[in-house]
Amino acid sequence: MIGVVSAALLLAACGTSAAKSGGRDTNTSAGSVSTAIPVRLAPVIQDSISQPVTATGVVALRDEVALSFKIGGVVAQVLPREGQAVRAGELLATLDLREIDAQVTKARSATAKADRDLARATRLYADSVVTRQQFDDATTAAEVARADLQTATVNQQYARIVAPSSGVILRRSAESGELVGPGAPVLTLGSRTSGTILRASLPDRDVVRVKLGDRATVRVDARADRALHGVVRQIAAAADPRTGTYLVEIALDSPDGLIAGMIGRVEIASRGIEQMHVVPVEALLEADGDHATLYALGPDGRAKRVPVEIAFIRGDQATVRGGLAGVTRVVTDGAPYLNDGAAVRVMP
Repeated sequence: MIGVVSAALLLAACGTSAAKSGGRDTNTSAGSVSTAIPVRLAPVIQDSISQPVTATGVVALRDEVALSFKIGGVVAQVLPREGQAVRAGELLATLDLREIDAQVTKARSATAKADRDLARATRLYADSVVTRQQFDDATTAAEVARADLQTATVNQQYARIVAPSSGVILRRSAESGELVGPGAPVLTLGSRTSGTILRASLPDRDVVRVKLGDRATVRVDARADRALHGVVRQIAAAADPRTGTYLVEIALDSPDGLIAGMIGRVEIASRGIEQMHVVPVEALLEADGDHATLYALGPDGRAKRVPVEIAFIRGDQATVRGGLAGVTRVVTDGAPYLNDGAAVRVMP
């Protein structure tokens, strides 16, 4: 009997030990699965891509004309306000003409007297009453008087500012009653005849990739409902000495509704083609300028940290210039929770 009980106890002990051993193996396996971080993968697309040039610029009328008086004087009236549309030939501003009109009258009288003196000297010279020198002096005096009259007449004409073309008043720099000097800007006219442009400043690394005729897409907050399109019409030949950037003008195809001074974001489709990789934006981590990190799966099936160089981002896609050689899939969901060498579990 004692032998049977001992045998039973021995078998029970063995069974318990086996159960405990089996329990440890199961728990260890489950723990390994539970510590793996669930992730989803997205394919890496390789494509021939033209990297666009992006910048911020200001909407303007292509031709801006500073209008001023030829001579100085007291401003009598400035008719248009800023933002007002004007027509070609429309009177915009005048000086107080009293002094100017008096100068014209004086010059006209002096011319009439000089002409009479010349006529008299001509008759007397024919009769040998005056000398040749006196006749020449009278001729010169008449010519000087006519020149003075012409000068006074021109000054009188340019004491009025007339719109040289149809457009809109961008700036009003003087008011009635002010004393202005010759050539001092009174109004700035933006001419509509030459079209509407967007002026943007580009650094040297971008301006070398832009060519005349390149197509561009412009977006302004005031027209957020749709994108505007244009073409590069002018590229500065030298950098601005203050900023070191190059001014580029984009002629807009349909500028209706735009006002000079609006801020626009431009994307210029440059013609250079590169072989680059495209990945979802959510795969990028630790972005710093044009550098970032993402995760792929290594040969052992664990997370592998991959540093990359970002070319540009468009919508929910990021174009990567380098770092993804041989990588076909990258981690999207779950990427923020990974570190290099972490165990992962790929979700469908």
